[in-house]
Amino acid sequence: MRGKQVHRRFGWDTHGLPAELEAMRQLGITTKGQIEAMGIGAFNAKARESVLHYTQEWQDYVTRQARWVDFENDYKTLDVTFMESVIWAFSELYKKGLAYEGFRVLPYCWNDETPLSNHELRMDDDVYRMRQDQSVTVTFPLVGEKAEALGLTAVNALAWTTTPWTLPTNAALAVGPAIEYVVVPAGPAGAANGLEGDSARFLLAADTVASYAKDLGYPDAAAALAAIEPRRFTGAELGGIRYDQLWDYYLDAYGPEAFQLLVADYVATGEGTGIVHQAPAYGEDDQVTSAAAGIPVVLSLDDGGRFLPQVPDVAGLRWDEANKPLVQKLRAEKRLLQVKSYEHSYPHCWRCRNPLIYKAVSSWFVRVPDIKERMGELNQQINWVPENVKDGQFGKWVANARDWSISRNRYWGSPIPVWKSDDDAYPRIDVYGSLAELERDFGMLPRDEKGEPNLHRPYIDELTRPNPDDPTGRSRMRRIEDVLDVWFDSGSMPFAQVHYPFENREWFDGVDGEPGHNPADFIVEYIGQTRGWFYVMHVLATALFDRPAYKNVLSHGIVLGSDGQKMSKSLRNYPDVSEVFDRDGADAMRWFLLSGSVIRGGNLIVTEEGIRQGVREVMLPLWSSYYFFTLYANSADYEAARRTDSSHPLDRYLLAKTRELIQEVTRHLDDFDTPLAAAALRDFAEVLTNWYVRRSRDRFWVGDDRDAFDTLFTVLETYTRLAAPLLPLVTEEIWRGLTGGRSVHLTDWPDPAEFPIDTELVRTMDRVREVASAGLALRKAHGLRVRLPLDSITLTGVHGPDIRPFSDVLCEELNVRRVIFNDSARGEDEDQDNIVSRRLVVNARALGPRLGKDVQTVIRASKAGDWEITGDGSPVVAGFALEPGEYELELTSSDANLAIHFLSGDGYVVLDTVVTPELAAEGLARDVVRAVQQARKDAGLEVSDRIRLTLTGDADAVAAIEAHRELIAAETLATSLVSGEAGGERRRSAMPPP
Repeated sequence: MRGKQVHRRFGWDTHGLPAELEAMRQLGITTKGQIEAMGIGAFNAKARESVLHYTQEWQDYVTRQARWVDFENDYKTLDVTFMESVIWAFSELYKKGLAYEGFRVLPYCWNDETPLSNHELRMDDDVYRMRQDQSVTVTFPLVGEKAEALGLTAVNALAWTTTPWTLPTNAALAVGPAIEYVVVPAGPAGAANGLEGDSARFLLAADTVASYAKDLGYPDAAAALAAIEPRRFTGAELGGIRYDQLWDYYLDAYGPEAFQLLVADYVATGEGTGIVHQAPAYGEDDQVTSAAAGIPVVLSLDDGGRFLPQVPDVAGLRWDEANKPLVQKLRAEKRLLQVKSYEHSYPHCWRCRNPLIYKAVSSWFVRVPDIKERMGELNQQINWVPENVKDGQFGKWVANARDWSISRNRYWGSPIPVWKSDDDAYPRIDVYGSLAELERDFGMLPRDEKGEPNLHRPYIDELTRPNPDDPTGRSRMRRIEDVLDVWFDSGSMPFAQVHYPFENREWFDGVDGEPGHNPADFIVEYIGQTRGWFYVMHVLATALFDRPAYKNVLSHGIVLGSDGQKMSKSLRNYPDVSEVFDRDGADAMRWFLLSGSVIRGGNLIVTEEGIRQGVREVMLPLWSSYYFFTLYANSADYEAARRTDSSHPLDRYLLAKTRELIQEVTRHLDDFDTPLAAAALRDFAEVLTNWYVRRSRDRFWVGDDRDAFDTLFTVLETYTRLAAPLLPLVTEEIWRGLTGGRSVHLTDWPDPAEFPIDTELVRTMDRVREVASAGLALRKAHGLRVRLPLDSITLTGVHGPDIRPFSDVLCEELNVRRVIFNDSARGEDEDQDNIVSRRLVVNARALGPRLGKDVQTVIRASKAGDWEITGDGSPVVAGFALEPGEYELELTSSDANLAIHFLSGDGYVVLDTVVTPELAAEGLARDVVRAVQQARKDAGLEVSDRIRLTLTGDADAVAAIEAHRELIAAETLATSLVSGEAGGERRRSAMPPP
């Protein structure tokens, strides 16, 4: 509609653990061993089948929700063209020195037997869940020359850990360099671990002694603090002291540098003892600290998280099952000072929802820290919506970027294109970035059973060749078994979807100075993708192209279930989408999402009432206006024309208002702010239906007012084009009904220059509408139906545009005899001034935090009337200026017959609610008109059909009918009217033609 072509290719994310888990569920298997027993080829065929199983359902769903998507020219991450671009990207990173193999501690899912990237732990809040574990404090007797020199021989260092299962691989203890440590002997009750004599002395941080008083044998914290020995030590002084190892499972494996106190900056005293147990294989900080001291990594668990035979006491047990027997062993050996239940926020696998562990694994990494500065610079070129995400959640994540683990020891995914020599005596590594390179070196391509090139396992694994660096000719080059992290696929999407760089290079990069399609103009996903899709695309775009992956990104909030929790199929806490589509329509759901706070980064609770609200506020008013137009246009047999030159005040107001609407909606959509665009369309629907159409009924009734027909046609046609992106289905139906054209979505976007400018008229009419709305609100609040006429409404202190010329309009809208203008803010009408007063009510809860104890002074002054309104409309109370939200102004009246309503900015409306017998009779007559009109509709009559009308009722009703016979006949198109009491004499008369 704006003259740009948008390629809406549907994309399928097909690889990764979610697809594998679904295949395993369908096959009834649970372990990697079962996968390998059935064969990788058979398993991957099942994974492929599972991800494509719901293809038609997806196509039906997307089409039903009115997404304009090309399914015929879609792309899938399992396509060989996509995968070739992915291995090209890896190859390029390797050439740049940004891809490397390392042995690091990573978040590890023992259930899925694969590591995760750190960013996967930060995508969603529910990755971290509260969990109860055991924390233990264990004794480590200090030994050796340095311990003796410091007088610490046989003193027990108290180390704290929340992972007792890692104690079999204890390699060191860590202390903070500036933390103060003290020695405390066992108290009168004896230490909890049962040690006695000289051996019952304990080393811990001074800040933590009080919390260990009972465990150390003291009656209270004061007694424990008083027992601290005189000499104190900093952590820096304690570095290098040796201790007796806990167990000897891995005594030889750790080497000579193990079992000493290491100094580490990360140690703190907020929890525990200020001395931290170190297991290099199961803690990121542990590994770094231990590696610096020359202590190797030793693994005690297999890939499934179960203990190896080297730890016979718990061999075969899973890590969490081993805690209890290990704690019992500590207690039996008098090494356990304290055991507690420890509740903490703990990471879980976002795919299988099991608790993770940290485990040292061999993995390939991308050196993101090497490019994070450039990533930060390129981030400044991106337009983020909301704007605060740029330097907030995304910017901070980039600034603290860590190496990205990109390899997974799984099966269904793009292969890591690395071949290694199978003989360490002749080391060699080859990395491939294309099918052509593979065919060049291996003399063939990996092909599946159909003979087609296929980069999946096991076909890619079958490519081997002699090692060129081995003169014996015995060793071979074999591919490493790992596949790439599925997030690598996601980050490659911008270029891999078009098989770059093997095809579409000019389309992607541009040519002869003309820009290409990289960066993308616009992408959208939820806020968690700042650490997922947005992030990995930015990493690869920076590393490969030195430019952003996207120009504009809308990072919306999270859509929650009706209970405020994350949507869950098991909880059934959200309305069924198909039912919503069938009952309310896809447009209703689309409007609900695009008009809500979720687009601005807030969370959105999905409720059926919220979805239906858009139907009531926009869709029904729009359809009602369209139906009204077609009803009268067909009745008059009139074919409307597109015109914007009517001079009628209502027409000119609506046309000028439409110009403003075009400008406003265009501006908001250009800013990616669909909630404000939706608000503008919603407000205009109110103007169109409840003001213009209602105020113009008589003009359409006559049937020959070309200006009215043409204006309504023009505005409806324009409105449907403006609303088409947000309401694609209902606007299509209306636009085609209005114009007979092919599709509203193939038209040009409206041009505001086509419509007149009349700022003064718009301001004036908007003020008239506001006054009318206030008057109607007063009627509703006092139970006075609109068909009941009232005497008057008074406008007091209303400034701005002069609305006196529209007094007749207000009389008709509010069904009052007269409109009284009282221009003075305090009232020129002294009688009214005496009965209307304003009262200031202070919101203490809102004002209290700002004023503190002075809020009571303000409250007393407001009650005493010691306040005034300043020139900007805000109140000053006892010298304190109040801000919006800290107060309310209420109008009160001593006359119960007056109803009062504030207007925005200034002034108020006073409605006389007295109902005289004369007014009541006219109101009854208008009720009769309404009843007859409903009867006409129920009888299926056309709007122009004439009727003969007979009315009966009680004496009061008949009197009211007789007093307003001409009104009733004219409104109902009655050619004759007979009235009378039931069973009594009736009065008949012929009526003049309406």
